[in-house]
Amino acid sequence: MNDGVKNYYSDLDIANRALAALGPGVEITPDTLASMDHFHGRGLEATRELADLLDPKRGEHLLDFGCGIGGPARWLAAHFGCRVTGIDLTAEYCAAAIALTEATGQVDDVCIMHGNVMETPFEDDTFDRAYSQNVVMNLDDKQRFYREAFRVLKSGGVLALSNIGEGPNGAPYYPTPWAESAETSFLSTLEETIGDLLACGFEIQFIEDTMPRVRPLVTETLKRLETEGFPDRNVAVVLGEHFKALQFNSIRSIRDGRTTLIEVLVRKPYQ
Repeated sequence: MNDGVKNYYSDLDIANRALAALGPGVEITPDTLASMDHFHGRGLEATRELADLLDPKRGEHLLDFGCGIGGPARWLAAHFGCRVTGIDLTAEYCAAAIALTEATGQVDDVCIMHGNVMETPFEDDTFDRAYSQNVVMNLDDKQRFYREAFRVLKSGGVLALSNIGEGPNGAPYYPTPWAESAETSFLSTLEETIGDLLACGFEIQFIEDTMPRVRPLVTETLKRLETEGFPDRNVAVVLGEHFKALQFNSIRSIRDGRTTLIEVLVRKPYQ
């Protein structure tokens, strides 16, 4: 992961913008923040789907690769009674994630670390489960990332992925929420994803190109945004008004088959 990726995501004062958008008298919780702190293009709904796939259990320790400002980590900890450690390359995101976790009172359940998902500071066999949402498209060496996930998972541990993948109809519309241009965008096909995961030792439990069922929803979302605009509380509140144009490009890329959405569950074999 290069400096271009790191700089693309950098921003300041994120936590204050999120808290201010809640307004007076609104309780600060993972649910009230959810419209702003889940960076997946489909927001909280995508996190719910990932949780169904991951199936976390009370008391387990989860790792969030590329945690952003910590929305999914806080939400999972609150709803499943698990501990979540998040790691992200962007220092400003980590600072915001820590501030928001303090604001929700979850410092005992959610730990945020600044670092590189390709080379984490964790011991072997540390986590019961791990997950990543829309991170691998920034990684040119995907097998290195998958090997790192394999290393830090316990025997029998599972990894859930929600990946933006390469579509059949050409390059995405740039700039996107993850890249200014193709120079920092590294999309894989479904077949390449399967090959990379198997090469790193994982057993595939589930993998699906979700585009056939998601495209109609995305197309409807695009129509609604074009006619009604963005809601008052959305990711652009914390990432800046320019993010709305990036979201439009991302949605158009899905609609036009220039990207796809790949959901994965893999297991580290029992040893």
